[in-house]
Amino acid sequence: MNQRSLGLIGVGTMGGALALNIAEKGFSLGLYNLDADSVDSLLSSAGGLEKHLWKADSVETLVTKLQPPRAVFLMVPAGEPVDATIAELKKHLAPGDTIIDGGNSDFRQTQERSAQLQKSGLFYLGIGVSGGEHGARHGPSMMVGGESEVWESLRPMLEAVSAKFQGQPCVAHLGTDGAGHFVKTVHNGIEYADMQMIAEIYGLMRDGKGASAQEIATLFSRWNEGDLQSYLVDITAKALTTIDPETELPLVDVILDKAGQKGTGRWTIIEAIRMGQSASVIEAAVGARAVSSKRNIRLAAASILNDKIRPQFEVSENDLESALRVGRILGYAQGFRILAAGSEEFGWDLDFAKIADIWREGCIIRSALLNDISQAFRGELPEGRLILSPRIYPKIKKHMPGLRRVVAGAISAGIPVPALSSAVSWYDEVRLGRGTTNLIQAQRDFFGAHGFQRLDKPGNHHGEWHLGQSSAV
Repeated sequence: MNQRSLGLIGVGTMGGALALNIAEKGFSLGLYNLDADSVDSLLSSAGGLEKHLWKADSVETLVTKLQPPRAVFLMVPAGEPVDATIAELKKHLAPGDTIIDGGNSDFRQTQERSAQLQKSGLFYLGIGVSGGEHGARHGPSMMVGGESEVWESLRPMLEAVSAKFQGQPCVAHLGTDGAGHFVKTVHNGIEYADMQMIAEIYGLMRDGKGASAQEIATLFSRWNEGDLQSYLVDITAKALTTIDPETELPLVDVILDKAGQKGTGRWTIIEAIRMGQSASVIEAAVGARAVSSKRNIRLAAASILNDKIRPQFEVSENDLESALRVGRILGYAQGFRILAAGSEEFGWDLDFAKIADIWREGCIIRSALLNDISQAFRGELPEGRLILSPRIYPKIKKHMPGLRRVVAGAISAGIPVPALSSAVSWYDEVRLGRGTTNLIQAQRDFFGAHGFQRLDKPGNHHGEWHLGQSSAV
């Protein structure tokens, strides 16, 4: 890739930040945006970096001024805007050129786009970019999917702009077509779970113990100095200490309790179901956001269904810390099982240790735990299960009693903890040598003659249920 072969379309918050990052690393970059004023504004604020940036007044001009082989970043909203931009680019690009989708696209659409563009001799990279505006500007974690030769040609630039963990770039080529966007989707699912469990701990402190925002911030700040160290715990502590200048109250106390979502959490659940995997912790987090959006219903229910006397919530801060620690582990574990299922279905051969490595800096779910996860995937891993790793299961066993006490106390006090309670249930399901689905199989055979397998002999069997006895035939 030469110095005049790179363009970027979509100079919004993320696109503009990434453009400055690329320019700061010494790469020339052409810019185009439907709203030309956005490019002008970026150039005027670029300072000394402006010499590496130039403006195009159309997609055609952008492509014409780039030297082949060209690579054009798309930093536009997922869905139809991506398809519309690709359609316009195809009119002007030549075989051997590359389109890079750096947005939160559905990986299945990335697969389709990659296959279609290959017919025109064009390459397509789907890159999951995590880290928000700050990450895009100063170093994001990037998950790359696409042809390996294109990755190699762009690798110097992508490694230069990526976050660094102990000097190592937090970017990697993970597989063909949609692999990068798939990993980013699951990353966001884990992010949903982590944020929800943190919010549940906050709720237990606020509503169960009557703690102030400042007191809760102090707790999170202390936790961030230990094994719970993470970006999300860190910003939680900082958010809780921020004061609203209008009311002089903690800003978090004047924010409406309706959480938004852009869809990637739902995608994670959908893919988990498609692949026959449990994502109960992530699903609980997505469901909690959905419930939060129905505020009118919640207010009505609060006046009708609330008990007059709420039992006291009496759980120690140590147990709360244990609950978050083991809940986080189990959330990650579910996420990596979805990654494993996707890797097998699409033949990506995902390197889970490498994924953990590139998540250690730049991305939203970066945490100290990822060091252990990275090492776990490089060591003994019975049945391929993270929770059975000798580096992981001792932590689960140590902190699970605390999680149980927290969930039990929360349920007794009527304080919702959907993600934490889902973590307990999933853990107990996984470690149950003999479960209860034998009864479900009996029910299915009873009403639908679906058959069942026996413990004592091979083959598919049926029961003579309507005779009141189970003589197998």
